[in-house]
Amino acid sequence: MSFIESWNEERKSSYLYRIMAAAESDSMKSALFANLARAADGQARIWEDKIRQSGTIPPTDYSPSLRVLLVAFLIRCLGPRRLRPVLAALKVRGMSVYGAAALVGGHPMPVSVEDIGHRHVGIGGGGKLRAAVFGINDGLVSNTSLIMGVAGAVTDVRFILLSGVAGLLAGAFSMAAGEYVSVRSQREMYEYQIGLEREELDEYPEEEAEELALIYNARGLSLEEARHVAHEMIKDREHAIDTLAREELGLNPDDLGSAWGAASSSFVAFAVGSVIPLAPFVLGFGNRALPIAAVLVAVALFSVGALLSLFTGRRAWHSGLRMVLIGGAAAIATFLIGKLLGVTLS
Repeated sequence: MSFIESWNEERKSSYLYRIMAAAESDSMKSALFANLARAADGQARIWEDKIRQSGTIPPTDYSPSLRVLLVAFLIRCLGPRRLRPVLAALKVRGMSVYGAAALVGGHPMPVSVEDIGHRHVGIGGGGKLRAAVFGINDGLVSNTSLIMGVAGAVTDVRFILLSGVAGLLAGAFSMAAGEYVSVRSQREMYEYQIGLEREELDEYPEEEAEELALIYNARGLSLEEARHVAHEMIKDREHAIDTLAREELGLNPDDLGSAWGAASSSFVAFAVGSVIPLAPFVLGFGNRALPIAAVLVAVALFSVGALLSLFTGRRAWHSGLRMVLIGGAAAIATFLIGKLLGVTLS
């Protein structure tokens, strides 16, 4: 990144910080963003000096792009909290204040580089299980609805089977493609932001430490304590970059997996759910396939609902019954619509 581009990044951050400070109702967070705006102005002046040293006249005015103006408008309308992913993509720091407990009387503050990231360990497994359960549920409900809709319109078992297979493949590939794009885009954003943090840490480590201290101060530490902790953090470069990503940008490296892994997992989860209503037709039960599929789907929906109760804290039977009612309503609705269309088109 050129000196002018780096200057533009800091001025962009300063511009957005001031918008965020004005839009934030919490006085402590508003003060944090105002302080970060001043810190970004100071870093912009460092880049101005480098531009002059390179023999070029530095820019005098910052003109926000249409994208930045749109984000500023949304900040005014919705507030900074709701725009965390967008602001992180624009390398706006301090987003961790919306996702972390207070450091005093709340979440323990790391006091050494070994503590960095410790509180994030172990949260990924539950997220993967939940994603798998939802993937199975998506495949189950969508393919059941498709099969029931086609069964309502036609009686040819072969046609129903073909439609179910097509629904399984189309849905599974669509889920896989969506997950791949999502995870890959998230990883690219993270890699880009980390690259910027590396450059800035090399160029002005003291200023980066001060920004980190301001964030810790906004989360409950005294400014003196926050500065001490921040300076301890940046002594180890790799740990410092990890900490800056978490605390300034609100990014968690542990949440980023393989794009291909996410795609394949989504494909398998959706396919597992989709194959349940399809199985009786594949196994050749003929005219009995539809009622058998309905029973299998009801049992599967109840099981999925019971599993989801692990994440919601609700009773297993309540969540299971609710899932049966929701999935059953979708299946009945598509069956009736298919029946209506079958009669109309025949």
